[in-house]
Amino acid sequence: MTKAGSTLEAATAPVRAVRLPRRRGVELSLLVLAVLLSVYGYCAVGLARTGTVPPGAVGYGAGLGVLALFAHIAVRIRAPYADPLPLPIGVLLNGLGLVLIYRLDLETPGDRAAPTQLVWSTLGVGLFIGVVLVLRDHRTLQRYAYVCVVAALVLLALPILFPAVNGARIWIRIAGFSIQPGEFAKVLLAVFFAAYLAANRSALAYTGRRLWRLQFPTGRVLGPILTIWLVSVGVLVLERDLGTSLLFFGLFVVLLYVATGRTGWIAVGLLLAVLGAVAVGRLEPHVGGRIEDWMHPFATIDAGQGPNQLAQSLFAFAAGGILGTGLGLGHSTLIGFATKSDFILATAGEELGLAGLAAIVLLYALLVERGYRAGLALREPFGRLLAVGLASIVALQVFVIAGGVTGLIPLTGMAMPFLAQGGSSVVTNWAIVALLVRVSDSARSQYDGREAP
Repeated sequence: MTKAGSTLEAATAPVRAVRLPRRRGVELSLLVLAVLLSVYGYCAVGLARTGTVPPGAVGYGAGLGVLALFAHIAVRIRAPYADPLPLPIGVLLNGLGLVLIYRLDLETPGDRAAPTQLVWSTLGVGLFIGVVLVLRDHRTLQRYAYVCVVAALVLLALPILFPAVNGARIWIRIAGFSIQPGEFAKVLLAVFFAAYLAANRSALAYTGRRLWRLQFPTGRVLGPILTIWLVSVGVLVLERDLGTSLLFFGLFVVLLYVATGRTGWIAVGLLLAVLGAVAVGRLEPHVGGRIEDWMHPFATIDAGQGPNQLAQSLFAFAAGGILGTGLGLGHSTLIGFATKSDFILATAGEELGLAGLAAIVLLYALLVERGYRAGLALREPFGRLLAVGLASIVALQVFVIAGGVTGLIPLTGMAMPFLAQGGSSVVTNWAIVALLVRVSDSARSQYDGREAP
C-alpha cells in the first residue's frame, strides 16, 4: 500500500470511542481525607485547651463521615461523571468551619454556635443530596428563570419588614429563629441572569449604538435585566446590606462579560463600582464609618479607646506568623461579637498561620477553578453561564470578606463560605456545590463514548 493510500485510510477511519473514567473512587478517597483532617483539627483543639481528646470527637467524625458518604452515594448514582473535587472541598471547608466555631465556643460558654451550625450543615448536605437526585438536567432551571427572579426579589424585600440588627436589615427573626433570605436570592438571581443572557447573548453583543469604543445593546434587550439588577441592589441599599450589593454587581458584570465577550463591560463595571462606593460612603453614615475605620484602623488606639474590630483582626494575623500559634491557642476572641461570623478568617490566620491561611484560600481557588472549567467545557450557553456565575459568587465572597478582614478593602459584613457561622450561608453554599456537580457531570458525560477534545 502506498503512503498516500495509508494516509487516506487513516483519515477516513472511524474515531475510536473513548470511555471516560468516572473517578468516583478518587472522590471517595478525598472525602475520607477531608473527614480525617476535620477530626484531627477537632482533637487538636481539645488537646490544646484541656490536654485530652474531646469526648465528642468520635461522634463528630462519625456524623461528618456519614453525611459525606450519603452525598458521595448520591453523586455516584445520579452524577457518575461529575468532577471529583467540589464535594470533598465542600466537606473539608465545612468541617474546618465547625472546628473553628467549636474552638471559639470554648471562649464563650454562654453562646455556643457549633451545635446549631452542625444542624444547618446537615440541612445543607441534605439539600445537596436532594438537588443531585432530583435535578436530572441543569437546563431544566432555564424554564423557571422568571419564577426565580420573582422569588429572589421577594426574598430580598422581606427583611425590610423586620427590625435592623447591627445596623442592617438582612435577617428575619421569629421566635428565636433567624434566616438571611439574601443568601438564597443570590443563587436564584444567578439562574435568572444566566437564562436571560443565554437567550439574548447575540443581541447584547452585536446590536445597539456605539459610543467611542464601546457598543451598548438596545434598551429593549438590556432593559429588563438592568431593571432587575437595579431593583435588587436598591433594596439591598435600603437594608444597608452593601456586601451583598457588591456581590450582585460583580456577578452582573462577570456574566455580561462572559455572555458577550466584550472587555468593555469590565471597564464600565469598575467605573460604576467606584462611583457607587464614593456616593454611598458619603450619603450613608453606617458605610461611611466603615470606610473611615478602613482608612484609619488604629485611630481608636491613638484616641485611647482601645483597638476596634479591624485592628484586632490585623493583630491576630500578625500574631499567627508563618505557622500559627496552633488550634486553640490564639486570642482572636478579643475581636468581639463578630468573631464567629465576619472575622472567623482572623482565627484561622492566627492559629493556622500564613501557611494554613494560604491552604484555605487555595481550596476556594480550586473550587472556583473547577466551576469555571465545567462551564467552559459545556457546549450550550445556559450551563456555561450558570457554572461561571455560581463559581463567581464564591470567588467574589471570598475576595470581599478576606479583603475586609485584612484591611485591603472596607468591611462589608458577609459570611465566609462554609467557614463562618450562619445557617443560611452554609445551606446556600451546599446548593452551589450541588449545581456545580450537576453541571460538571453534564460537561463530561457529553463526551462519554467519543473522543474528548
